[in-house]
Amino acid sequence: MKYFKVSFFIIMTLCLLCSVTFAARIEISSPGEQTIPLAMTRLLPMGVGGVQSAIETEFQQVLLGDLELSGLFDMTDPASFLSDADKLGLRRTEIDFYQWRMLGAEALIKGGYSVASGKLTIELRLFDVITQRLLTGRRYVGKLTDVRKIAHTFADQILKSLTGEKGPFSTKIAYISKRTGRKELYMMDVDGYKPIRMTDHRSIVLNPDFSPTRKELIFTSYKKGNPDLYRKEIYTGRESRLSLKQGLNIGGRYSPDGREIALTLSKDKNSEIYLLGTDGTIHRRLTNHYAIDVDPSWNPKGNKIAFVSDRRGNPNIFIVDVHTLKVTRLTYEGKYNATPAWSPKGDRIAYSRMDNGVFNVFTIREDGTDERQLTFGKGSKEHPRWSPDGRFLIYSNDLNGGEKSIWIMRADGTGAKKISAAGGNDSHPAWSDRW
Repeated sequence: MKYFKVSFFIIMTLCLLCSVTFAARIEISSPGEQTIPLAMTRLLPMGVGGVQSAIETEFQQVLLGDLELSGLFDMTDPASFLSDADKLGLRRTEIDFYQWRMLGAEALIKGGYSVASGKLTIELRLFDVITQRLLTGRRYVGKLTDVRKIAHTFADQILKSLTGEKGPFSTKIAYISKRTGRKELYMMDVDGYKPIRMTDHRSIVLNPDFSPTRKELIFTSYKKGNPDLYRKEIYTGRESRLSLKQGLNIGGRYSPDGREIALTLSKDKNSEIYLLGTDGTIHRRLTNHYAIDVDPSWNPKGNKIAFVSDRRGNPNIFIVDVHTLKVTRLTYEGKYNATPAWSPKGDRIAYSRMDNGVFNVFTIREDGTDERQLTFGKGSKEHPRWSPDGRFLIYSNDLNGGEKSIWIMRADGTGAKKISAAGGNDSHPAWSDRW
């Protein structure tokens, strides 16, 4: 048996058996095109510690929320469950697969838990009902407060087993909130739970971005009066100023390898895109134009950067080649295009466009084709950012033209829902990589 430490709890791998027949039978290219009929029973006590209703309820809510957000599953109604749902049955030979086939389920999640000496153990299994095979199984050992974390982690594992790529549910989202009356940096779980204030600058904090290689963030703050670029270690709380050039030091974005930072500097009286080392030294100037150049975003290969410029009149999205410095125009429609975000898969770029005074989220291919509008209706949807697997987007939304909040949706624009709590006026979200 192998033990892997994940944050505050341990995952012990019991089995990870890939069902080739299952994967071949159900091809998943995008949410909603072909959903998997999935049955999920409630957690059952495994003897030690007795019934813990709070654990059962919290786990069910978190895991179900993640699976529904994915858009990949058609959940079987628990009201239709038969006698096998009330049996622990964590082994393949202990399950009455015939009952689940009668209900139309093609995949089945079962699990049990126990509590002893303040430690929580949860065992989980995902089965292919048709072939009666175990797809994946895990035992998680942690604190009683780790229920949500365990549920998110198993949701990631379910997506990996059925699609070949791990989900993003155990990652983090950073954002800016005015909950204290000033714009400060916060961080929360993907479903909006456990918000934590990361700064106490008592000033204006903007534009966070996660390092892809370290547990740290960069952001812009007016703490010292000038919009300087800061770095902050997430768990130690240590922070320092990375770039404090006179004028703007804004929109910092890590390169995919974490070795450089693209950002806008106005030290020479005009806003241009530069590359900085992680020690704050300037490596290279990427743009050189009298127009305003802001909001850089790297492609996954690290050789191109999308950015916003008004060099052709209205703000539009442009792309600069990091090596040749050649600039090409991406967007031509709309009067105001802003905040590009390159998909981690490299296939699309998300951005916001303002029409009739309202911003909405769009995506487009790198060559300028296949432009798609993802959001509609009242309220401005701004600052889109991708999940690390490219399945989802987050953005800020002032639904009724008032308080902003953080929303999440699938990459095709479906399943949109609010995740940040009321009263924060939340904006500028960023999505962490997998740590």
